[in-house]
Amino acid sequence: MLIKQARDIKPSEITSKADYLSRRKFISLSSSKILSLYILHASLLKSGKVLAAEKIENFIKNTDFSTDEELTKYSSIISYNNFAEFGLDKEDPAAYSGDFQTSPWKIKVEGECDNPGEYDLEDIINPHQLEERIYRLRCVEAWSMVIPWIGIPLSDILKKFNPNSNAKYVAFTAPYQPDVMPGIGKVAYEFPFVEGLRIDEAMHPLTIFATGLYGEELLNQNGAPIRLVVPWKYGFKSIKSIVNINFVRDMPPNTFNKFAPDEFGFYANVNPQVRHPRWSQARERRIGKFFKQDTLMFNGYADQVASLYSGMDLEKLY
Repeated sequence: MLIKQARDIKPSEITSKADYLSRRKFISLSSSKILSLYILHASLLKSGKVLAAEKIENFIKNTDFSTDEELTKYSSIISYNNFAEFGLDKEDPAAYSGDFQTSPWKIKVEGECDNPGEYDLEDIINPHQLEERIYRLRCVEAWSMVIPWIGIPLSDILKKFNPNSNAKYVAFTAPYQPDVMPGIGKVAYEFPFVEGLRIDEAMHPLTIFATGLYGEELLNQNGAPIRLVVPWKYGFKSIKSIVNINFVRDMPPNTFNKFAPDEFGFYANVNPQVRHPRWSQARERRIGKFFKQDTLMFNGYADQVASLYSGMDLEKLY
């Protein structure tokens, strides 16, 4: 199964809606900006505010699901982030997530399944073979990256909980820790951050729970210790630092849609033909590259996922 081309951009740089609309437009990331962010992260590492990533052993490289496009530099991936709980600027997650504790970690599972309960992360991850998947990430803000994630197919994990026939959707919740998350209370989102997928989207072989990238465990700013990755959707769908999985009958809420329902939909499939109300999605800027490139339908994964939306009006899936 070869995966073709595409790109990604995120929507997490938002204050109150009024402030957001007047906020400086998304600024092109120059090489000097990337360098300053890298220096910032290095200084934080030296000060001990950000933990160094640990190597991940015993993962396999899954080339069947991987693109062969040039990887985005590690220094950019760990310093240019959207994680609103830690702030709205791209460097805020690296700067302010150092006190966020990701071990030990538990995930509560509930809803329409046979095996609900509170699980240690290790008990969820350890039975499975970790894989490297090189995916395109397309942010709704019209920038993109190519990231070598390490993780597990989400379907393999969800089967452990044995969802029943009433489970039409899977809802996810991120932590609510205002004492160590300075963005909470300073931005207009309703926290905790929530997201959701239709059950067939969650079970699709491209969808993964990621625990690392570039052969190392996730850093806090990238969603440690475990995050969702859905490569054909805009990046805000890939919720970070998951603490709750809930199998539900009805479409669950998602944070960006609650914040601005006229701008962010539940499905959020990458579609270059459908404009965001305030900018085009036809092209994107790959971080580290100077020239923009065309955005592909479903972020280049149309051959794998288009059948999920057969008969649906794709112009209304934003």
